[in-house]
Amino acid sequence: MSIGPVAFDASLWDEPTTGIGLYTRCLASALQTRGVRLERLGARLSGEDPRGRMGRTAYVLGRLPLALRHSQALLYHALGNFNLPLARTPGKPYVVTVHDLIPLLMPETVSRAYRWQFRLWLARSVRVADRIVCVSECTRKDLLARHPEAADKVSVAYNGVDHVDGHVPDATTEDFLRALALPQRFALYAGSLDVRKNVSLVLDALERLKARGRPVSLVMVGQSWFGSGAVEQRIVRLRSEGHDIRTLGYQSEPVFYELMRRAALFVFPSRYEGFGLPPLEAMRLGTPAIVSTTGATPEVCGEAAPAVRPDDAEGLAEALDRLMRSDTDRRRWAEAGRKQAARFTWARCADETLAAYEAALWR
Repeated sequence: MSIGPVAFDASLWDEPTTGIGLYTRCLASALQTRGVRLERLGARLSGEDPRGRMGRTAYVLGRLPLALRHSQALLYHALGNFNLPLARTPGKPYVVTVHDLIPLLMPETVSRAYRWQFRLWLARSVRVADRIVCVSECTRKDLLARHPEAADKVSVAYNGVDHVDGHVPDATTEDFLRALALPQRFALYAGSLDVRKNVSLVLDALERLKARGRPVSLVMVGQSWFGSGAVEQRIVRLRSEGHDIRTLGYQSEPVFYELMRRAALFVFPSRYEGFGLPPLEAMRLGTPAIVSTTGATPEVCGEAAPAVRPDDAEGLAEALDRLMRSDTDRRRWAEAGRKQAARFTWARCADETLAAYEAALWR
């Protein structure tokens, strides 16, 4: 079956890169490679119906329904957990991607207002969607635990990771990294500093190792987030005690991926992920990753990354120490990681998404 024009949720297209923004652009590219014509709706500046200064929620509620009524697209795909209009557009099936249910599973990690907005919007989107795409089996199970009525319209389309292949460091990136004067061997953490990401466990492990005379240099890439104040204060204290912790904040993709390549290992003991893309990116780039045993991370990383419980500081300290000190172990885990990451491509994601489109059109 040939899929005609698809109205595509582009609300994050022109924004700084986030996980869902990356998903949006990579999936769009893979679909277009398959010959699918997209109408990008709701981007701030680009696409077929830019929203301008209008907020994303205001656009979905106020202008998107009109844009869909005038669109020649066969269906609309919302890409960010909800973003579906409150009512159906006649003759236009809806597809929605659900990345995770973290605001409901871990309510302490978001504001009360956002938690209630998420709950209401998701429940409504589940009712009006003709097809729901989850990015992992873990997320599918989370969704059906709360909305079992949606069982007959949920499928899984795993994210790809091969987007990292196209990032080759340019002279500007090389100059910037040289100016940082990073240690020859360092561990890398990448992600926001919120409670869910479990950065405190990394800091616990660093303290244990330094007390044993085996300190580890840590480079951190990511922005402040809801509830990150305590972690930031602790980092300041640890630096004053002699720990080598470099916080670089948000970085562009070329810098970010080159840091991943240069790191001795990537540490990501998140308490919960709906997919867990950062460790898979590191694995694709040949850097061994240490992950946690919860959420979708075990499903995605498989047996190709050492995993510790999200409360096991001693286990993380031992894994960090072992990998930092052993070239042989790092090479072994790096090879296993490359093989595992090779299973996740955006072409595969596009094919699985097209299957969801066909199911929605024939529903």
